[in-house]
Amino acid sequence: MDTQKTTITNCEKEPIHIIGQSQAHGVIVVCNPINLEITQCTGNVAKLLGLSLENLLGKNLSVLISSEKIGQIKEKLNNEKTLLPDEEIINQKKYFIIPHLSDSNLVLDFEPAGTILHSSLFQNQLTAILSEIESTQTIDEMCNVAVAQIKQLFEYDRVMMYKFDDEWNGEVIAEVKEERLESWLGLHYPARDIPKQARELFLKQGVRIIADVNFKPSKLIPEISPITNEPLDISKSELRGVSPIHIEYLKNMKVGASLTVAIILEGELWGLLACHHYAPKFINYPQRQTCRFLTQVFSNSLSVKTTKTFLDHMGASEVIRKELVRQMESIPNIKESLLKFNPKFTDIVECSGGALYQDGNLRLVGTTPQKEEVLDLLQNYIFQKEEELFFTKNLGSQYPKAKAYTKFASGLLSLQLKDGKNSYLLWFRPEISETVTWGGNPEKIGFVKEGIEYLSPRKSFEKWTQQNAGISKQWENYDLEAVASLQESITHMIVKKQRDEILHLNDQLIEANQELQTFSYSISHDLRAPLRGIDGYARILRDHHIKELDDYSKHAIETIVKSAEDMDGLIEDILTYSSVGKNVMKPELISIEKLVEDIVVKHNLEKEYPNTKLQLAPDMPKIEGDKRMISQLINNLISNAFKYSAKVELPLVEVGYLRDDKGPVFFVKDNGIGIDPSLNNKIFDVFSRLVGEEYSGSGIGLAIVKKVIDIHKGTLRVESEPNKGAGFYFTFPDWN
Repeated sequence: MDTQKTTITNCEKEPIHIIGQSQAHGVIVVCNPINLEITQCTGNVAKLLGLSLENLLGKNLSVLISSEKIGQIKEKLNNEKTLLPDEEIINQKKYFIIPHLSDSNLVLDFEPAGTILHSSLFQNQLTAILSEIESTQTIDEMCNVAVAQIKQLFEYDRVMMYKFDDEWNGEVIAEVKEERLESWLGLHYPARDIPKQARELFLKQGVRIIADVNFKPSKLIPEISPITNEPLDISKSELRGVSPIHIEYLKNMKVGASLTVAIILEGELWGLLACHHYAPKFINYPQRQTCRFLTQVFSNSLSVKTTKTFLDHMGASEVIRKELVRQMESIPNIKESLLKFNPKFTDIVECSGGALYQDGNLRLVGTTPQKEEVLDLLQNYIFQKEEELFFTKNLGSQYPKAKAYTKFASGLLSLQLKDGKNSYLLWFRPEISETVTWGGNPEKIGFVKEGIEYLSPRKSFEKWTQQNAGISKQWENYDLEAVASLQESITHMIVKKQRDEILHLNDQLIEANQELQTFSYSISHDLRAPLRGIDGYARILRDHHIKELDDYSKHAIETIVKSAEDMDGLIEDILTYSSVGKNVMKPELISIEKLVEDIVVKHNLEKEYPNTKLQLAPDMPKIEGDKRMISQLINNLISNAFKYSAKVELPLVEVGYLRDDKGPVFFVKDNGIGIDPSLNNKIFDVFSRLVGEEYSGSGIGLAIVKKVIDIHKGTLRVESEPNKGAGFYFTFPDWN
């Protein structure tokens, strides 16, 4: 096993779980769980159990314990049942055999039975302790009762309740001791006194006894497990040896023996019940299990009281939240309602002041840093973190500029609102004057040799006072839950008001559309009535009095008839454009080939453009859409293609599709006059005509095409160059 000296940088890697030795008062025996062959044993076996290593290693476990006990162990192993402790007389002395599995090893702790307490008397004591613990009202009162009862039951010289903070430093929050001893109540101890790997072992094992700090450890023989070819993990062993550093630590405290029990809250190590004795002291396995049971009862009661405290605070904040919601409902500006009335958003948690930020606008309330300082904090720290919820009790240690205003804002709780406008709520807590008394100087942690700083237990535990600056009161879970609940309410109100605004706008839009439709048809009727008169009289003159007119008048009459036709076409196109998408869509599978063929026949395009060749791709995929609208789209593209390619020598119109990973891309192409690419963004505008008077049209056709594509959530693009034709490519999201 690695015997490298523990340094400041590797102290949390000290392999105390594979320490490879036992305490002196018991023996560790290791077996193969399949055949119960003894593979390892601690060197004190002969002294305690009366059998030499030679007579044990490689032998069956039956040389040590009775066949009855062997049978019970096999039965539990074969049926994967929990291995339970048992008793056995060995070498004329009663031992508890405490088994557990470690990887592929069966580990048995042989521990002296010690003094067995009278069962009825012990039961009465337990009942009284449980009753007292459960009758307490506060956590502090419960801690004081627990340490007093444990001291009375097990008679250690000093019993303490040791609570961890969020950085794993510890504080003695309750203590009962012999009068001769100096009190340690209120003293703090640094996290390295109980390093990470030791805390993890407390979570696994729960109870840890050191019967005599002056014991001579007994090594496992052989050191490496023959089963796994690795050092044996004895994390769960009741007899596991102790780190030399911890032994020296206890000796420096003048402690002769210790018992430590984990206090676990919601799966995390909340604290320790620490018992010290100033001479060797052993309590047996059943007594330690009793201690484990009592601390579990304590943990359950702690959970109940912690939950009650949480619920009490949440109840108070819920009253404020509901009032804030009522205020938010009363005025249109949600953010304004958080500041304008009482209570304000800052009242939902304990704080000295707060800030509301939205799109560069900052509002302050209560006692806060200056406006410029808060803006700087937001822009250069909070925005950079990109955390929806952030909190700290020592802002200056994380953002050095904040050291200038620790008096007002040592603590910060920041909440980003879900409104899409980069809005934040901030709560500030002031610096609290805090004097911490340590059990010895926490800064003195080792010695330096050859440039390397080594870990060394503190030799002095004299009280050492430290003044903490720049620290606020801790933000608790109920604070975080309260602001999260407020965030949810604000988000709900924002969404509700946005929904109401959308519904109102939608109603206005429906009304406007109805008015526009009525207006469109009214206009078309009012325009068409005189237009029909103009057209009718012009045609009468042309058809019945043409001989009476001179050439100029004949030309004028033809111009009037043509203009009336163009005007009527324009009105029809406007009505078509305004009606696109007004009716409920009726999706169906549509054949592009069939649409093109119908349009060619309907508009007699082959007769009107006899020189134009139509090239229609066969077996094109069908598209899913509204047939009426898709017909309008194809009609406009086909008509334009025929019209603008008519004057070239060999006019050609192509209708087809390209294959794409996302579906087919349909196209209508011609080899006509083309379009300047710089005008590609303008051709889909209403009334956009980019050609001369020699080509008829209203400038609405391509606008209709674009509108139909948008309604179907498709895509549309144009590829063209002057005198090289134009190609319109379009897709639809739903296709077969």
